[in-house]
Amino acid sequence: MTLTLILMRHAKSSWDDPLQSDHARPLNKRGRASANAIGAWLIENDYLPDQLLCSTAERTRETFSRLGLRVTDTRYEAALYHAGADTMLRHLHAATGTTVLMLGHNPGIGHFAELLARQRPDHPRFFDYPTNATTIFRFDAASWQEVQFGQADAIDFAVPLDLLDSASD
Repeated sequence: MTLTLILMRHAKSSWDDPLQSDHARPLNKRGRASANAIGAWLIENDYLPDQLLCSTAERTRETFSRLGLRVTDTRYEAALYHAGADTMLRHLHAATGTTVLMLGHNPGIGHFAELLARQRPDHPRFFDYPTNATTIFRFDAASWQEVQFGQADAIDFAVPLDLLDSASD
């Protein structure tokens, strides 16, 4: 059986209100455009999740809402807010979907991507995992409980800047 993980960092958030808590920060204008572009890319490439595992932060929730995806099983997990790779793997082990979208924060999400990949995407931005970076990973596994670090095939990778640049060509 093949399982697919869409691993995504939230889009660019706003720092307009210095008194706002980090958890409550929404997306800025660029972040909203980026999330729309990544959503279109996912749909165009038929990377359609049936389950969402998402941090409870406002910027991750808003990123998801702007992707334009219909996901029947959505789980907002407080433990995914600034989670490390081990915490993310534990939550992934509890997943039940065939194609799971996990939406979180750096530095944890970028580190998680690096640890999962058997081979890494040939893209200069993979290692710094910028805002709204998205990797599509495939696993040859019967269940998410079998998934471990170093087992994923990274089949695609996108950052909004590449998509927004190509849209304006």
